[in-house]
Amino acid sequence: MSSHREAPEIAKDPVADNTDFYAFVSPDQPDKVTLIANFVPLEEPAGGPNFYEFGDDVLYEINIDNDGDAVEDITYQFRFHTETRNPESFLYNTGPITTIDSPNWNRPQFYSVTQVVKGQATVLASGLACPPCNIGPRSTPNYSHLAGAAVHTLPGGGRVFAGQRAEGFYVDLGSIFDLADLRPFQNLHLIPTPAQPGVNGTQGYNVHSIAIQVPKTHLTKDGSNPTDPSNPRSVIGAYASASRRKATVLQSNGQDVETGPWMQVSRLGEPLINEVIIPLGDKDRWNALDPVMDNQFVKYYAHPELARLLPVLYPGVFPHLAAYKKPRVDLEAILLTGIPSGIIPGFQNFTGKTPADLVRLNLAIPPAAKPNILGIIGGDLAGFPNGRRVFDDIVTVELRAIAGVTIPLVDPSFTPDAAASVITDFNPPHIPAGVRYEQHFPFLGLPFGGYESRPHPGA
Repeated sequence: MSSHREAPEIAKDPVADNTDFYAFVSPDQPDKVTLIANFVPLEEPAGGPNFYEFGDDVLYEINIDNDGDAVEDITYQFRFHTETRNPESFLYNTGPITTIDSPNWNRPQFYSVTQVVKGQATVLASGLACPPCNIGPRSTPNYSHLAGAAVHTLPGGGRVFAGQRAEGFYVDLGSIFDLADLRPFQNLHLIPTPAQPGVNGTQGYNVHSIAIQVPKTHLTKDGSNPTDPSNPRSVIGAYASASRRKATVLQSNGQDVETGPWMQVSRLGEPLINEVIIPLGDKDRWNALDPVMDNQFVKYYAHPELARLLPVLYPGVFPHLAAYKKPRVDLEAILLTGIPSGIIPGFQNFTGKTPADLVRLNLAIPPAAKPNILGIIGGDLAGFPNGRRVFDDIVTVELRAIAGVTIPLVDPSFTPDAAASVITDFNPPHIPAGVRYEQHFPFLGLPFGGYESRPHPGA
């Protein structure tokens, strides 16, 4: 998964588990950027009676670096507060929830948004209401209305939403973690079986999403609205994180008390990094460190384990990849520093030589009129790894990159194996059926309801 349950410790702490991070120029308002951080992986829609929610004891942050030093210059902080209106009831709702402030909703959740610029904190809004979870047609009879009421306006022209949405990240979990047995290619696997279409393992599940849309001028170092893609100031780097207090004391009444400084327990920039690139022994430590400290992990990008495994698991399919022993400078550039000018015509998202796991977005590149879910390798400069849109097929893109399709960008002497250009867990350019998106903020689709719950029914 993109980073669902990606490290041993955070897999035990779902409300702080940062599952996906998206950053893109907003197609509904191209003068703005949308940043989305998802938490709480693989929510079963019929998850009552205690439906999913954000953690009141977690500090959620979206961090932006706009000067290329891999240190955040702007941070948006989100803190949540949950109420229990009727402690004598076991129910999440005591009747239909027809409005976002309905007294029938027994566990309403509210939050504040704080902007921190160079250490100076400003509360942008507080007491903002989340929508309830999508329970079903009797409890939440007009869910689109409830979700729409939870989109709030921020000072200066921004918007924010925090609440349950449909899982937008699609991946064949059952296949890819079974010794990378990709169903469309499993006839070529070390343990072959007939090829078949991929199955979306996240189909029908939900997540909890924090989405904020802000003007580009709020994110650039000089307050400008970038128009020149070649200008280094057009590029920002961003990542999301979750932190907990350093100490927790459990009390005999079943409550706990947190104290001490905030300690980062989860972070996420580029997808699949802690999932696939970072090995088990370093995953928890990687989550605790800031991106500016990622120099110590470069060796894993330079010689990724999956690149060594593909020729073994698919005998004879990747002979050129098997013979390539040089460090993967292409992956270091794409994932750690951004792509410098001159490598891809008309494009760069370079943030400097400091290696750091950041989603790098060139703000001067407008949304694509006809998006390609394969992003840049599909000829769409507005797509991954130029930021990340909700529909980008990052599993296929990263599989093909690791398989060698991007090596010629930095080493023209290398000829990728034919399979490197077609390896996938689905059948791009088609998004799997049943995945929900919207054409406007907050872009991820309405969550699946508990009454209709049929998680991952098929491809």
